[in-house]
Amino acid sequence: MRRCNEEVAGLLQEYADLIAITGGDAFKVRVYEKAARSVGGYGREIDGMDAAALRAIPNVGASIAAKIDEYLRTGSIHQLEELRTNIPAGVRLLTTIPTLGPKKAMVLYHERGVDSIEKLEDAIHAGALEGLHGFGTKTEENLLHGIEVMRKTGSRVHIGIAMAVAEEVVPALSAVPGCERCAYAGSLRRMKDTIGDVDILASVGDPADDSAALMAAFTALPYVTEVIAHGETKSSVRTAAGLQVDLRVVPRDSWGAALQYFTGSKAHNIRTREIAVHRKLKLSEYGVFDVATGEKITSADEAEVYGMLGLPWIEPTLREDTGEIEAALSVGLPRVVTSTDIRGDLHTHTDLTDGLAPLEEMVEAAAARGYAYYAVTDHAPNLFMQRMTDEKALQQRERLRRLGTARHGMTLLHGCELNIGPEGEVDWPPEFLAGFDLCVASVHSHFTQPPEEMTRRLIRACENPYVKIIGHPTARIIGRREPVDADWPRVFDACVRTGTALEIDSFPDRLDLPSGLVRRAADRGVLFSIDSDAHAVPHLDVMRYGVGTAQRGWLTPDRVINTWPLDRLREFLRPCGEGM
Repeated sequence: MRRCNEEVAGLLQEYADLIAITGGDAFKVRVYEKAARSVGGYGREIDGMDAAALRAIPNVGASIAAKIDEYLRTGSIHQLEELRTNIPAGVRLLTTIPTLGPKKAMVLYHERGVDSIEKLEDAIHAGALEGLHGFGTKTEENLLHGIEVMRKTGSRVHIGIAMAVAEEVVPALSAVPGCERCAYAGSLRRMKDTIGDVDILASVGDPADDSAALMAAFTALPYVTEVIAHGETKSSVRTAAGLQVDLRVVPRDSWGAALQYFTGSKAHNIRTREIAVHRKLKLSEYGVFDVATGEKITSADEAEVYGMLGLPWIEPTLREDTGEIEAALSVGLPRVVTSTDIRGDLHTHTDLTDGLAPLEEMVEAAAARGYAYYAVTDHAPNLFMQRMTDEKALQQRERLRRLGTARHGMTLLHGCELNIGPEGEVDWPPEFLAGFDLCVASVHSHFTQPPEEMTRRLIRACENPYVKIIGHPTARIIGRREPVDADWPRVFDACVRTGTALEIDSFPDRLDLPSGLVRRAADRGVLFSIDSDAHAVPHLDVMRYGVGTAQRGWLTPDRVINTWPLDRLREFLRPCGEGM
């Protein structure tokens, strides 16, 4: 389940949104937004803190600390509850539509009675917004597109939300007497970027005696708000966040077959069952059976199941029927990159720009992860709200040099995240860029450029000799912003030609480059960097989601530059043509 910090951050952000919706002071809105980000990214758990300790969190003053303290003591914030009663829930939901801000949502409500996404869509199609100030044809097109973006994900959540639930449910059930094994399965185990339901599988020695205790514990979990179904071997619940969680209990001798089956995907399972038929076997969630005798063949783990089919064990992230069966039967499966292969993080931020933690805290946390190297890449000046300057960048470089490597046991790299402008230009001239150890360049604006313009823009950034990594290349934000439209094969070829890596941004709402494009790019010879894009100490942990995306793209360690030893990485990071 979510950390208490994240729950409180969500409430503070909601408070900011409601102030904005009601036309409150813009400065106050920004204060609460900053506090929400600080609390969500704070390295320590706030549960149990008193008001004095809460005030030590950056951007948390006495008033906000009092509200947090009230929530920790009582489970609610009375001022937030009062604001909620003044604004229909449907109006609040309108503000989740990309491009629709709080003020326009209230205009729609007061002037046209629009209090739901469905009513907004109907009003646009009926021409009911005609003459309404600020709602021209282009705005209506953007709103309809925003609604479409939201509906593409539907009730699905990004992987970080689902994983937080699974990693609380699994330990809780594992501690129940009689539970022998417990794990999450389904699309979460395959590391898909969005998850519909969380599938939990458990095994017991005697289902007749041990299943009931597991089901009782599962349906009584403190964050369960609804029991959808309660059976002997399967139960389903809904959490406070609206996420459905399904639990299935199987006997120990079915564990391997059940885990294989409930991990999926459906297409992969169809293929494995076809192979079983050809081998005169029957494969189901209950086990592997000899067709001639009906005898159940013990399948204690997945490796045994795949072995009976004449296959090696297949990484869950590869199980999509996209060639993994054919590869397993012929040339062999790739040894995909894993978290243990990652030697460092090449895209992170500090409180110098939009990060939440000081440089020293981020470095200490990275060192604790055992990294061999770590790059700080705060935003460059063209992202104006970050107020970066040449002087600040140089001062940070000096602070990094003073930290050195002896105390941390890892090499510190000073980088920056440049902005790729509409024509492909970046912040800072070549002579200033030459002082950085590495430069990441990313699209932060003009997301709707036509494909040809966007393609030229990205290629020009690749051709800058100081740009070595293109950050979150499609600029998508899952459920909120569609990926930019570009001729990706041309971009991939430019990366190969210029020696530029594409990033897999590990943030759960980005996972960018997406796995489908990762595989296509790798096939053309592109190199990659898997980075956290951390803006706070807890964000360093999201690296695993980027690794999962890389695995889904069949990426091997040799194609990932931050699995390389430092000397090889430094050679790659040298600007093209330097020293030649």
